[in-house]
Amino acid sequence: MTFPEEGGAYAEICDDETFDEDGRPKRTGTLVTTVAHLITPVIGSGVLSVAWAVAQLGWIAGTGSIILFSLISLFTSYLLSDCYRCPQTGKRNYSYMDAVKSNLGGLQIQLCGIAQYSLLFGVSIGYTFVTSTSIAAIKCGTQTKCHASNNGFMIIYGLVQIVLSQIPNFHKLSFLSLIAAATSFAYSFVGIALSLVKIVQGNGHFERSLTGVPLGWNGLTREDKVWNILTATGDIAFAYSFSSILTNIQDTIKSSPKEKNVIKTAISVATIASTVFYLLSGLIGYAAFGNGAPGNLLAEFGSFKPSWIVDFANICLTVHLFGAYQVVCQPIYAFVESWSYKKWPNNEFITREYSIIAGCYSFSFFRLVWRTLYVIVATILAMLFPFFNDFVALLGAITFWPITVYFPIEMYIAQTKIARFSRAWYGLQMLSLFCLIVSLLAAVGSVHGLVKSVQIPSPLSHVI
Repeated sequence: MTFPEEGGAYAEICDDETFDEDGRPKRTGTLVTTVAHLITPVIGSGVLSVAWAVAQLGWIAGTGSIILFSLISLFTSYLLSDCYRCPQTGKRNYSYMDAVKSNLGGLQIQLCGIAQYSLLFGVSIGYTFVTSTSIAAIKCGTQTKCHASNNGFMIIYGLVQIVLSQIPNFHKLSFLSLIAAATSFAYSFVGIALSLVKIVQGNGHFERSLTGVPLGWNGLTREDKVWNILTATGDIAFAYSFSSILTNIQDTIKSSPKEKNVIKTAISVATIASTVFYLLSGLIGYAAFGNGAPGNLLAEFGSFKPSWIVDFANICLTVHLFGAYQVVCQPIYAFVESWSYKKWPNNEFITREYSIIAGCYSFSFFRLVWRTLYVIVATILAMLFPFFNDFVALLGAITFWPITVYFPIEMYIAQTKIARFSRAWYGLQMLSLFCLIVSLLAAVGSVHGLVKSVQIPSPLSHVI
C-alpha cells in the first residue's frame, strides 16, 4: 500500500514505527542538516557582492544595514517557526501557504503563493545564469581576452539539474545541502582571503568614505548615488531571505526534541554565520577595493597567480549553486505535485511510484516529466534574458516585505491573539511598516537597474 507525501514521494507502509503521528514517513532531520538547508540559499553568490553594497553605503551605513537586517530576519523567522504547528491541535503546516491558510485564510493564501513561488522560480533562473558565468570563468582562466558563450554552460547546468531534480523531496536532499553549504564557505573564504592579500600587498584602491562613494567619483551624479544606495540596501535586506523555504525545511526535522527548538537554534546559527561572512566579505572587500569595489569579488581576481586558487573558488561556487537550485525548487515541486495528487487521485501516471535503490528512493514518471520541463523552461529563460538577474533583484525587493516580514508578523498576531492597538501590536506594525518602505524603495532601485540592463544589446545576441 502506498500513499502520497507532499513533494512527490510515496512510501511503503510497513509498520507504525516508521511513521510520525500525522501518518507521514518519520522525519529524520537534525540540527546539522537543518543548518545546511538554511545556509545553502543564504550564504550564496550574493556574499561576493556585499563589498559593492558597502561601498555604496559607506562604512557606517553598510555595517549597520548588515546587522540591522540580520536581526530583523532572525526575529521574523522566529515568528514564522512558531506557526509550523497549530497551538490548539498541534497539527503541522507542511508549507508556508499551509501556515498562511491556517492562521489568516482568505485572499492572503493566494497572495502568499504568488509572492513565494514567483520568487523561487526567479531565483532558480538566476542561479542558472550565475553558474554559467562561473564555469566560463574557469574555462577562460587568466586570459584577458576570452569570449566564451554562456549558453553551452547553461545547457550543461540544466542537464545536471534534470538529474538532481529527481530527488523526491527535502527529506532526501540533506547530503546535497551539506555539500552546498561546505562549498559556500569555501569560496567565501577564498574571496575574503584574496581581498586580505590585496590589502597586505598594498595593491588596493584606498579611496574610501564613511558615507560611501562620493559624488563626482568616476562621474557619479547625485541621481546615480541615490539609485545605488536604494539597490545596495535592497541587496542586503534580500540577502537574508530564507523565509520562503523555512516551513518546508522545518517539516524535515524529527519530532523529538521538539522541532521548534531545533529550528530556532538552526535559524540562529545560520543567521550568525551568514552575518559574519557578510561583514567580513563586505568590509574587507571594501578595504581592498575602496570605492571601486566590484559586484563580484572573484571576478576581480581573474589574473591572480596562482590561478588555481580562483579556479577552485569558482568550482566551489558552481557546486554550491547545483545544490542551492534544488533547495529553492523543492517547495515549488512539492506544491505542484501535492496539488496534482489531490486533483487527479486516480490517475496512475501522476500517483504511481516505483521503489528504487533498495527502497531508499522512489521514482515517478510524472515527477520525471514535470520537473524536467521546469528545468528546461528555467534554462531557456536564462539563455534568452541575460539581464534576468536584475529582474530577480526586483522580485526579491517586491517579495521581501510580504514573505519575510508581513505574513510572519500577521500570523503570529493571529495565533497569539495580540490585542489591536496594544503596545506589542504597535511595535510589530511599526517594524512591518519600516520594512515595507525599504521594500518599496529597493523595488524602485531595482526597476532602474532593470531598465538600464534591458537597454544593453539584444538578449539573443549571445545565443550559440
